[in-house]
Amino acid sequence: MVLASVIVPLACIGAAAAASGWFNLRNNALSDLGHAVRSNVAPIFNFGLSAGGLLIALAGACTLARSRLIGSTLIAAGYLLILIAVFDEVYGRLHFYVSAAFFLSIAVLLAEYALTVKGVKGLLASLAIAVGVAAWIAHMVYGVPRGAAVPELVSIFVALPFYLDFTLSGRGAR
Repeated sequence: MVLASVIVPLACIGAAAAASGWFNLRNNALSDLGHAVRSNVAPIFNFGLSAGGLLIALAGACTLARSRLIGSTLIAAGYLLILIAVFDEVYGRLHFYVSAAFFLSIAVLLAEYALTVKGVKGLLASLAIAVGVAAWIAHMVYGVPRGAAVPELVSIFVALPFYLDFTLSGRGAR
């Protein structure tokens, strides 16, 4: 289930981007692929996000015994990912708020991991937060890149190793 929670949304994002015929990683946000009116691949993209969100929330529920804090944050992050699919770009500001909350939940997850997992892994999680924040600052303050897809993907990929470590290991934070 944990691996599917990563593979399903990323595969659907990749398939939607490849099939769209117009998506550009530097000029678009990933959510442009999910626009119910303007995107020819919205069903693929939004299905991937909603299925992935459900799987992440379930993975979080399975980790509650090890860490109520991290498990609860995973449940919230999964639900927020579902809401990104439900409230696609057609919803304007609501979509922006839900998306911002999702990416903030990733940062919170990394912070919780950094505070609860000792040693090098905890330090690397702190570094991952810094990398994600730097990507968002470059985009929002300096307009580099023009679209949000790159900082979105950076945020996702810097969090993945810690998500996988926590959810796949029988140990972890207590």
